[in-house]
Amino acid sequence: QVQVVDSGGDSVQVGSSLTLKCTASKTAPGFIFEDYAMGWFRRAPGKGRESVASASWSGKTIWYANPVKGRFTVSRDNAKNTLTLQMNNLEPEDTARYYCGVDRASGPDSILVFPSPETFWGQGTQVVVSS
Repeated sequence: QVQVVDSGGDSVQVGSSLTLKCTASKTAPGFIFEDYAMGWFRRAPGKGRESVASASWSGKTIWYANPVKGRFTVSRDNAKNTLTLQMNNLEPEDTARYYCGVDRASGPDSILVFPSPETFWGQGTQVVVSS
């Protein structure tokens, strides 16, 4: 089992920056961070879940959704079991609850863009961007 804790959300003005942080930890023996892919997702009011960004354990694979390309930066710290999302130049359309997902990876270059029923989720962190 994996415990996921995400944080860093806030209410900000258009053009502001925020840093979201996700930390994964084991709740049972045998958890190896390298075996898991991590990604950021969001759900805006009245909309479905959307994949936002993901980085592989190796650092070789980075993925961003088109609406956030050039504004968001995702990074993974394997020593601390964390996934960070740096969000710059925030827009009202970025308003959503952001969730970190952790799931079994097929290899060190794997990313998490399509969650599975086995994906572990954080509790979410709210981001509100006002104009």
